[in-house]
Amino acid sequence: MTESKIIKGENPLYIQVKNELDSVGKGMCLAKWTQVTMQLQSGHNHSCHHPTTHKISELEIARNPSALHNTRYKKLKRKEMLSGQRPAECEYCWNVEDNSDRFSDRVFKSSESWSWEHKEEIFNSDWRDDYNPKYVEVAFSNTCNFKCSYCGPSFSTTWMEEIEQHGGYPTTDNFNDVEWMIRENKMPIPQREHNPYVEAFWKWWPELYNSLDTFRITGGEPLLSKDTWRVLDYIISEKNPNRNLKLAINSNLGVPDALIDKLIEKIKKIEDEGRVKELILFTSADTWGEQAEYIRTGLEFNRFWDNINKILLNCPKIVITFMVTYNALSVLKYDKLIKEIYKLKETYASPYRYWNSATFLDSSYLRYPMHQTVQVLPHQFSENIMNQAKLASFFSTPSFNSTQIGYSDVEVQKIKRIYDWMLAPQDAEQQMKNRHNFYKYFSEHDKRRGTDFCKTFPELEEFYNFCSTITL
Repeated sequence: MTESKIIKGENPLYIQVKNELDSVGKGMCLAKWTQVTMQLQSGHNHSCHHPTTHKISELEIARNPSALHNTRYKKLKRKEMLSGQRPAECEYCWNVEDNSDRFSDRVFKSSESWSWEHKEEIFNSDWRDDYNPKYVEVAFSNTCNFKCSYCGPSFSTTWMEEIEQHGGYPTTDNFNDVEWMIRENKMPIPQREHNPYVEAFWKWWPELYNSLDTFRITGGEPLLSKDTWRVLDYIISEKNPNRNLKLAINSNLGVPDALIDKLIEKIKKIEDEGRVKELILFTSADTWGEQAEYIRTGLEFNRFWDNINKILLNCPKIVITFMVTYNALSVLKYDKLIKEIYKLKETYASPYRYWNSATFLDSSYLRYPMHQTVQVLPHQFSENIMNQAKLASFFSTPSFNSTQIGYSDVEVQKIKRIYDWMLAPQDAEQQMKNRHNFYKYFSEHDKRRGTDFCKTFPELEEFYNFCSTITL
């Protein structure tokens, strides 16, 4: 039995969703209406992570602030969907549906609770209509005090400062050079300057807020943005708060102590007064200790871990999700991270928290930049990943909705997926190119940042030296 048939057999809802979407058109997807990610630092948005972002017109938002989501560009794609066509930018889903019997992401996104219940009004809408999204992610600024190795200037001002001083990295693709951002009109607006997209957001916000199911603030580092605090203050002071709101905030938790204390104060106020339905804090750690600090320049790991405990201790309803960008440098000490997150689950378990759990481990494998993915490594390191999956399984719960403390099957399977992906067939020539870039990037990293790759990752020294011999 194939994986797709198992999915269909166990999820009849998806069959129903696909059939109803197809009754409107083979290209119909509710996410074009109900979901949006807004990168206000550059004035871009999209309603799904598969299509690229598109620029928001300043003229449109001057007339209509909701054009932060309801751009003319997006409305024309909605028109195609409502008339039975397939927008070309959504080719990822069409490729899945045309070449397999699996469900594509348009089915999964449309079936979300914050989307599916609005199907009738969307099916019967005019493509010209404005629509308030139910799931919103917003980045107000790219201001960030970290320089994570796989990130870049569009999401980090410290990365921007480095690139302005030293230029792109000497990889074959000139990693993190800003020329592509200039070509695609994605240069971030500095936080200190007037931003018409942020201005439009605050004009739209009172109307948007009441219709939201989920609101997530991303960055940059959101706790360094005044607009993040303005959102929290709005929720605290609103006379008729949206008590069904699921509120999420990203943070590296490496900001000054005063901001951590301020965050705890705001969260406690929101929790105590029941002003939201759920509150999730998304943070990041890609492995343990000094190796995590190497990957995420700016991270002080012990202080980071202290802040995790401080927040969980003082905020009894919040859930902290660890967003792991599992990369080539994660493989050595990820087992330590698994053990310590399990201890957090044990220590802070509470019936006031979602599924009784204080933490969730979201292990997602890095795909770009290609020179930092697990696929650059020799296959022998795949054993580390499988052992990590077995460790998480050892600490697992019998079922996801169990009241026992431990890792859910979802958390375990995400680690196993990394193992499978690492061993997937690769183009040999591309792999050698990636390994060449691996050395070029990290040797330059050490020069610019005063780090020492081989001292920090002695288990990878032989591989690192091998990569240094590759010429293209």
